[in-house]
Amino acid sequence: MGAMPDAPSPTVPAAVLWDMDGTLVDTEPYWFAAEYDIVERHGGTWNDEHAHAIVGSDLLAGAAYIQREGGIDLEPAAIVEALLEQVIARARERTPWQPGAVELLTALHEAGIPCALVTMSYASLAQTVVDQLPAGTFAAVVTGDLVEHGKPHPEPYLKAAALLGVDAADCVAIEDSPTGVASAEAARCHTLAVPHAVSIAPGPGRTVREEGLLGVDVDWIKAFAGGRAR
Repeated sequence: MGAMPDAPSPTVPAAVLWDMDGTLVDTEPYWFAAEYDIVERHGGTWNDEHAHAIVGSDLLAGAAYIQREGGIDLEPAAIVEALLEQVIARARERTPWQPGAVELLTALHEAGIPCALVTMSYASLAQTVVDQLPAGTFAAVVTGDLVEHGKPHPEPYLKAAALLGVDAADCVAIEDSPTGVASAEAARCHTLAVPHAVSIAPGPGRTVREEGLLGVDVDWIKAFAGGRAR
């Protein structure tokens, strides 16, 4: 009997899991503007330090922070609804892609490496962004209104990996905030941090790429997942 054929080599990485706001699209200015508008219209005060403190957070948790620190008499659920209304309207007018993001997404899709969107924004905003991309670009979408525990809890990344049928530890996660990085690392993803609105400190098990996604291609991602790219 002839030798058994070699088993196919597993894909490295098994998938790439993308944060959205600040990583895929530069929507953080939309969120900041909406926060200022809502707080000031309800008689409160807001500042950039507060705005940066909730980047990447679960929306209801962020809204509770806005209610408390902004000093406004509006329930968190209503704050989330008002924020989303403004951000979605602006995203429909213009989707501000981060440099290199769409190019990397396209290359990964062509290479057969599945991608998932893992965002704390709700499905209404995520769909607005996804609709601007070719069908099938994301094989799965996990949003803040579909999980019990938002970032920094690992649930969003674990759920995305499960939807793709892969182990989160075999995936690359791309994040722009400390909260998102904490979520990805807790899920044991290979974590690529591309700081945008807030800084991210170096740490074990992560790579911080200050220059963002420009110059990152499929070979770089494969090397990163294999522990060879820094």
